[in-house]
Amino acid sequence: ASSAEETTTATEETTTEAASESAAENTGEETVVRVGGLKGPTTMGLVKLMDEAANGESENSYEFTMVTAADEMTAMVAGGKVDIALLPANVASVLYNKTNKNISVIDINTLGVLYFVSADSSVATIDQLKGKTVYLPGKGTTPEYALRYVLSAAGLGEDDVTLEFKSEASEVASVLAEDPNAIGLLPQPFVTAALAQNEKLSIMDLTKEWDNVQGEGSGSRLVTGVTIVNNDFLKEHEDLVDTFLQEHEASIAFTAEDPDAAAELIAKAEIVAKAPIAKKALPYCNITFISGDEMKTALSGYLQALYDQNPASVGGELPDDGFYYVK
Repeated sequence: ASSAEETTTATEETTTEAASESAAENTGEETVVRVGGLKGPTTMGLVKLMDEAANGESENSYEFTMVTAADEMTAMVAGGKVDIALLPANVASVLYNKTNKNISVIDINTLGVLYFVSADSSVATIDQLKGKTVYLPGKGTTPEYALRYVLSAAGLGEDDVTLEFKSEASEVASVLAEDPNAIGLLPQPFVTAALAQNEKLSIMDLTKEWDNVQGEGSGSRLVTGVTIVNNDFLKEHEDLVDTFLQEHEASIAFTAEDPDAAAELIAKAEIVAKAPIAKKALPYCNITFISGDEMKTALSGYLQALYDQNPASVGGELPDDGFYYVK
């Protein structure tokens, strides 16, 4: 058998053993929690829990699925193929509107992964972008809306900064390679790759700039990834969802406490090709755990900012309070 098949068999055996043990305790079938994630920063904080689950060490029993495209994961959520999913924040809002409010957000797992990258030392804060050109991928996507929001909050108008769009992040990286003084807005892990190629480049974190331009007591944050649950599953298994939240928080904390081991697990899960690259990228991925009222404030403010730029980005309307799982 190939190593992949061996792993699968081992995982199945572990799950079966764990299930039979607790079945003896509960005299009922144990529910396996099906978790779906995207190959990227949002799922990096999950790798410790994935490893524990594979070794039968997690409290809940889990089945993990990872895909590369957000729309593939939303189809799995809509089709009832997963119970819990890690998704881009705005996609969760779109899904809430599409599924007739059949999902809830249970935590924020990643803050902004967007960085300004340039060798232009005259730009250290947002207001210093006045008169400059910023190259960025994806016209009509969340990086554009997040950038426009921060620019306007910093008092810069449409004519103060030129936005040059490229079709993908690698093209922005190419512009930076040719002209280091150009300013690019890139997501991780492209930022780490660009820095590795040119040590003269420096970065400015859009997440920190977002926080800087907030008014007092706003609490809105630049959110990248959230974790959602299917409401039918939540109604039946609130205890399992609460246990998942504890296990997710511990797994996320592990990435900060032991980046070497986390990087190995990230490479093993094939989220990033090699452990050294994963270790370099980790500090810039803003992996975090925010739940409850703080999550609601941070996320609702972010979705409001996107909605103001383009209502379609959040699915046409802002989610109501039912969107947020706050105990």
